[in-house]
Amino acid sequence: MSDRMQGQPMIVMSEDSQRVKDKDAQEHNISAARAVADAVRSTLGPKGMDKMLVSDTGDVTITNDGVTILKEMDIDNPTAEMIIEVAETQENEAGDGTTTAVAIAGELLNNAEDLLGQDVHPTAITKGFHLASEMACEEIDNVAESVDSGDETLLRHVAETSMTGKGAELDKEALAKLVVDAVQQVTVDNTVDLEYIKIETQTGRTASESELLTGGAIDKDPVHNSMPTSVEDAQILLLNDAIEIEEAEADTEVSVTDPDQLQSFLDQEEQQLKEKVQQIKETGANVVLCQDGIDAMAQHYLAKEDILAVQQAKQSDLGFLKEVLSATIVTDLANVTATDLGAGSITRNTSDDLFYIEGDDAHGVTLLLRGSTDHVVDELERGITDALDVVAQTVSDGRAVAGGSAIEIEVARRLRNSAESVSGREQLAVETFADALELIPRVLAGNAGLDSIDTLVELRSAHEDGETYAGFDVESGEVTNTYETGVVEPAHVKEQAISSATEAANLVLQIDDIISAGDLSTNKGDDGAGGMGGMGGMGGAM
Repeated sequence: MSDRMQGQPMIVMSEDSQRVKDKDAQEHNISAARAVADAVRSTLGPKGMDKMLVSDTGDVTITNDGVTILKEMDIDNPTAEMIIEVAETQENEAGDGTTTAVAIAGELLNNAEDLLGQDVHPTAITKGFHLASEMACEEIDNVAESVDSGDETLLRHVAETSMTGKGAELDKEALAKLVVDAVQQVTVDNTVDLEYIKIETQTGRTASESELLTGGAIDKDPVHNSMPTSVEDAQILLLNDAIEIEEAEADTEVSVTDPDQLQSFLDQEEQQLKEKVQQIKETGANVVLCQDGIDAMAQHYLAKEDILAVQQAKQSDLGFLKEVLSATIVTDLANVTATDLGAGSITRNTSDDLFYIEGDDAHGVTLLLRGSTDHVVDELERGITDALDVVAQTVSDGRAVAGGSAIEIEVARRLRNSAESVSGREQLAVETFADALELIPRVLAGNAGLDSIDTLVELRSAHEDGETYAGFDVESGEVTNTYETGVVEPAHVKEQAISSATEAANLVLQIDDIISAGDLSTNKGDDGAGGMGGMGGMGGAM
């Protein structure tokens, strides 16, 4: 029987499973990765276009932020999801450069496909890419300029460069100043804590009317019309406990035979509320920000004591104000003391219907962003968030490089010169890596409606002549010293983009066998039939 079994193939996979091997697997993975890169490539740079993303529920997002686009797209291909992780890693580690990272990853795989066609083994390609990535990061460090954390002019240039091409571009100078001021106020010894920067948004006004508050803002109304709306010398109680009658833990029934008995119950409840208010007053508090509800009778007594109170405040607001006011969030009103209070001031802005809250020694700040519509203010917030991240990176890291693809061209030139010292077929991979970096100036020029080849030739010529900071000015279409013109980017953003893109490309190239329990695309359609299409469900999203 064993002889008969030896002559038959052993079947270890189910009938529904699929398997793609060798070159077919490589082509499948590379196609999927390139499709993701192509989807966001047109958004790169100041002249990049926006994407309109419509969810299953009809929600519309208009943006050119790379990571936002990729998160919103309906992608169900496992290889494509690996490339999306590049954008997410770039966003988490550097705060910006997501489109650059994904575009470079796609171009690395595109060039690797040519090397595979020349019978260069994937191991040699991945080894060469890894070597080139290390060399590129080293060259970025060599080219980078040191940045003083107090150099407001350069930090504003970094913020403006990040916002260019996004919703914040039209008012980028004013917004860049707000961003730099915000970062500097939460910086201690070159360490930036962005958790102490809160962003609030409002519609109906222009972005130029955005402002920076030294403290926090709450979109709430006083619980009683007789309460004050501004308190200069405020002693503020942050309360996570309802100012209401305590309910019995078990359901109870009370029989009332006399109206006086009912009045007695009501009087007891009123007395309980009066005692709660009196307890607050005895601490010295004249402002109460309550996360829970406040009984109507308690509101009356608070107003009578000239105490400003709001209810149903957001937990995130209280958490932020805890740091702004150096206060304690009280969870049990029975245990409140004067030491729990925070000192500051609170004022009511009637035009915004907001309370502005400032602490005496506030470490936290609030960026109040304004825009004409919800879509505008949402994109503005994404742009400002990226700007905050890159300015914080520049302050913490202390290095910056020229933008406008100047750093990519310079690093590519140096890689080609260094490739001669690399032995074996890895040299081809290093040269291919250099070619991939030059995708950035080509895409920038193409998105600006200019000839990408002519632009690339001019940039190469300038760098060969020793112009290290020569970059592409998308407004004039000319090659210029972008560092001097204020197009500046954090060095860490570039290093992270190259590292993330390389790791993702190498991970894809090392796969030579795809074994799936079912269809490789989870989006099978109405008839349940799927295919080996590169992006699966992505087509419907775009």
